[in-house]
Amino acid sequence: MAAFRTLDDLDANGKRVLLRADLNVPVRDGAITDRTRIERLLPTIKELSDKGAKVIILSHFDRPKGQRVPEMSLRPLAEALSSVIGKPVGFADDCVGPEAGAAVAGMANGDVLLLENTRYHAGEEKNDPALSAALAKLGDAYVNDAFSAAHRAHSSTEGVAKLLPSYAGRLMQAELEALQAALGSPSRPVVAIVGGAKVSTKLDLLGNLSKKVDVLVIGGAMANTFLAAQGYGMGRSLQEAEMHATALQILNDAKAGNCEILLPRDLVVAAEFKAHPATRTVTVDSVPSDMMALDVGPETVDAIEDRLRKASTLVWNGPLGAFETPPFDAATVAVAESVAGLTQSAGLKSIGGGGDTVAALRHAGVAERMTYVSTAGGAFLEWLEGKTLPGVAALQQD
Repeated sequence: MAAFRTLDDLDANGKRVLLRADLNVPVRDGAITDRTRIERLLPTIKELSDKGAKVIILSHFDRPKGQRVPEMSLRPLAEALSSVIGKPVGFADDCVGPEAGAAVAGMANGDVLLLENTRYHAGEEKNDPALSAALAKLGDAYVNDAFSAAHRAHSSTEGVAKLLPSYAGRLMQAELEALQAALGSPSRPVVAIVGGAKVSTKLDLLGNLSKKVDVLVIGGAMANTFLAAQGYGMGRSLQEAEMHATALQILNDAKAGNCEILLPRDLVVAAEFKAHPATRTVTVDSVPSDMMALDVGPETVDAIEDRLRKASTLVWNGPLGAFETPPFDAATVAVAESVAGLTQSAGLKSIGGGGDTVAALRHAGVAERMTYVSTAGGAFLEWLEGKTLPGVAALQQD
């Protein structure tokens, strides 16, 4: 990973600093249901403000498709930001043009201003040079603290970064350093856990990880596809018959690259997918024809924990079973607790990310005990797939 500038390199005093944040937070009935993304911005906003910068925050919210959709306004987020950072946050009814310009002109050093939804402009998602230039006029420097939007080549994530001196905020810096520790130059052995429903949605991920890690644990319903491809009868389990040849190719490629792929050895099965049905634990070669696999079993958990005890680094994306529906959360919770314990007691570098993964780790109560948990869904996944993220590339030094 190329070097990138951080806030340590920015003389912020008196500067108008455009701060790209991700305020695309979950909202239900007008109320924010999870403030994690807001709270994670606090270190960068506070540092810039304390150094005397005029902090001008850019963000998208939802998908207004270039239209002014009132319920997708960022105005309510100004109050939420204010409560988190402990000082007033101004709001401008546009992110460019006269209103934005006047609001910025009225700022004093240390002030914080939130601009309206960047996606109210159709040029945002098109990375329109004119919009990028209009945004750049408002600032003297650009700071990106929105790793979760870094996989998008938009005006506010890439275009403006090429027009102003650009830096990584503290959250972006933490994400990039965690990812570098995970796969860039990791301490070995490296274990990756990949779960999820479909092999077809994680082909690039599995292919890239099998070349970079020492042990690749495959769980979730996608493991059913790998087992079925090897000739095991999977009963009524969810699996992708059309992906059998691909699954076998992944297994062969991993073997050729000296990557161990750890598949389930036993499974928790049920006749119905619902909360607390009658279940059985069976070996992978004895799944009843009228049942479906919904979690991995205790023998598999033991095998995963054995690999983890020998590991120095863990990357985790996707739960091991249908964790939202008990008791099919058991394996994910058990492994998560082991990961947290090894992180605290043995120095395991544990990095998790992706929407379902974050939810599963929080469900297990271990998110705060891991080395790093990324809230960036698509960007985290694309980075694990080995793809270049435009918002990160724009920050890298030549």
